[in-house]
Amino acid sequence: MIHHLSLEIGNGSVIGLLGPNGAGKTTLLRTLATVAPPQDGVITIMGRTITSEKDARTARRNIGYLPQEFGFYPNFTVEEFVTYCAWLREVPRKRTRDAVREAIASVGLSDRSNDKMKSLSGGMLRRAGIATALVGSPRLILLDEPTVGLDPAQRLEFRALIKGLGDAAVVLSTHLVEDVSAACDEVAVVRSGSLLFHGTPEALAGGGSPDQPGDSALERGYMSVLADRGTTR
Repeated sequence: MIHHLSLEIGNGSVIGLLGPNGAGKTTLLRTLATVAPPQDGVITIMGRTITSEKDARTARRNIGYLPQEFGFYPNFTVEEFVTYCAWLREVPRKRTRDAVREAIASVGLSDRSNDKMKSLSGGMLRRAGIATALVGSPRLILLDEPTVGLDPAQRLEFRALIKGLGDAAVVLSTHLVEDVSAACDEVAVVRSGSLLFHGTPEALAGGGSPDQPGDSALERGYMSVLADRGTTR
């Protein structure tokens, strides 16, 4: 459940979404993706307030969404699966082939594009999922735990990929504070559906208490915000 949460995501912004399990991060992403309608409040995407299913369908053309657990057809090849997702988002047919190949290349799966999805390792499946969120260059990209299953080198490549997305607005939900530090311009900390902090990673790191656990200033800042119950910053 989300409570009185107000968040503005500008073009070119990369926002890291941090919070403990059950904080509401996945619910927030599902709501932004128009998968789950808000019970209250307003969502505006690219200037359009979402008030109907028609509005939601129009908005989805510009939204790339990778759920934490995403479904796929096991007998589809990687290229077929990403093409199918491009079709769902109504990427123009004349652009689809190039868009699919660009998305697959961006996650380092060009050499596996003809492999069936069921043959991929967990890390490769995750990379294929990221490709489905990026295909067609959507304006809003929502990624729920995208680096789960990626090895350290692949995580570094993912961070570089996120930094190179240009004018797209990106919301990255993760438990990995180091991913936020390396890839995000802003960070939002959520607990129990409420926004506790929204600012730069540097501001979050600067507010940390040395008494809090953590291997970095950013981790200590994050833990300090969670420990500071009843305070919204």
